[in-house]
Amino acid sequence: MQIALIGYGKMGKEIEAIALKRGHKIVVKIDKDNAESITDNDLKKADVAIEFSTPHTTVSNIKRCFSAGLPVVVGTTGWYDHFEEIKKECEKYQGALFHATNFSLGVNLFFKVNSYLAGLMNKYADYDVSMEEIHHIHKLDKPSGTAITLASQVLEKLDRKKNWSIEKKDKDTLFIKDVREGEVPGTHIIKYSSEVDDIEIMHKAHNRKGFALGAVVAAEFLNGKTGIYTMQDLI
Repeated sequence: MQIALIGYGKMGKEIEAIALKRGHKIVVKIDKDNAESITDNDLKKADVAIEFSTPHTTVSNIKRCFSAGLPVVVGTTGWYDHFEEIKKECEKYQGALFHATNFSLGVNLFFKVNSYLAGLMNKYADYDVSMEEIHHIHKLDKPSGTAITLASQVLEKLDRKKNWSIEKKDKDTLFIKDVREGEVPGTHIIKYSSEVDDIEIMHKAHNRKGFALGAVVAAEFLNGKTGIYTMQDLI
């Protein structure tokens, strides 16, 4: 499979290494230094694109892939306010989009655990719930896309929480503490606290390999398809 990498930072390089090990070729590499010089013809050399750039460039990158007839796997977060717009563009061009707030298999299993636990805790009002997410200092969006997904799952199952915020507010609000330090790949913690005990679940990534592998597997899955897909379709 011929792959175009959109975003060639640490994550892009990790994806490249795994893609090559799996027998694929990287035919286009796009970063901030050459983005303006890449043409649709360059993109058309690829079978699929993998996009890990920045929140403010993702929407235009996706549209560019659609117009070039290129399926695109998107791992950047912080752009989901434009999802309906992108959905319409995908339909317009009969394109293909695979999006996820996190491509790690472990995180997607963690999503299921989080949802199940929130459902159990709905009956126990003595427990308050809070979240913490820790990422490297280069991460631009706060909170992380993964944290937003986890928070949305809690809100869906826990009647006593109505919304989430990165600021401490009233009891109806799920507080998400966002921390940026060092080169932390990603840690997410959900804690239920009462006067008598705490219940805590955590996912801690040791490196970027799990995210990169998931993105490459998603690209393999998406190749030749049309429509919009997520990790639930892959798993």
